[in-house]
Amino acid sequence: MTTTPVRIVGVHGVGHLDRRRTPDAVRAACAADWASHLASGLKVPVSAFDWDFAYYAPLLRTGPVPQGDGDPEELDDPLARELMAQWLDALDAPRPVSQGALTLPLRHAAAWVAERFSLDGRLTRLFIRVFFREVAAYLRHDNDSARTAAREEVGARIALHRPRIVIAHSLGSVVAYEALHAHPELDVELLLTVGSPLAMPRAVFDRLLPRPEDGPEGRRGERPACVRRWVNIADPGDPVAIPPGLGRAFRGIGLDLTDTVHAGYGFHHAKNYLSCAATAAVTGPYAGL
Repeated sequence: MTTTPVRIVGVHGVGHLDRRRTPDAVRAACAADWASHLASGLKVPVSAFDWDFAYYAPLLRTGPVPQGDGDPEELDDPLARELMAQWLDALDAPRPVSQGALTLPLRHAAAWVAERFSLDGRLTRLFIRVFFREVAAYLRHDNDSARTAAREEVGARIALHRPRIVIAHSLGSVVAYEALHAHPELDVELLLTVGSPLAMPRAVFDRLLPRPEDGPEGRRGERPACVRRWVNIADPGDPVAIPPGLGRAFRGIGLDLTDTVHAGYGFHHAKNYLSCAATAAVTGPYAGL
């Protein structure tokens, strides 16, 4: 194993907003947490890595869940409902005869997803609500100040820490993809995306900056120029990482791997992706394993 710690920047997905601690405290805690999970999967000490963490959640301004006459179990944001509907279309979810996709209640959508993927219904409903609120907050407009701020936070962390590896989970893979495109002066040996919705048609893929372009193989996104190698890992039972095979939507992906990271609701947790066998196989060589 190499004696020099491998420099890594982690980029989180949804559900990381923490109003009780300062951003520096959250970054330190998350970096330590992610380092422990990666080290566990590789069976090496945490000291094998030098982590930093890009914490962009406060910049999205998602705010608390609204209270009042609305149903707290539903999505109040029209864009979040639209994105959920586009996601359900990508999953080939059936539509009720009396309701269009935009008016489909979240609880019904969650019940169908939970049944198809053998997940807990209540936890699936909670996850969908958090996921699409935050994705909508990031993708609302091309030039939205929150989107720019989140992207710049990721870019700044990478520029400051100068990592060999960037590991981006879930929505974080979208923010990292755009940040790396926006800063071609950066130099990243490995971009590892896990549980990524980058290829999700309409909801995410068609809203990316830069926009995917038409070519002989159809519309494709591109590996950021500052990234030497891009590897993607997805659990085949992860309904966020759809459609399967990110390499079919993006040019320049070196490996497009699948690994069952956890049964049940753990399908999308960052800790399970970090400690899975596929992640160990990809990151191990950088630690001299």
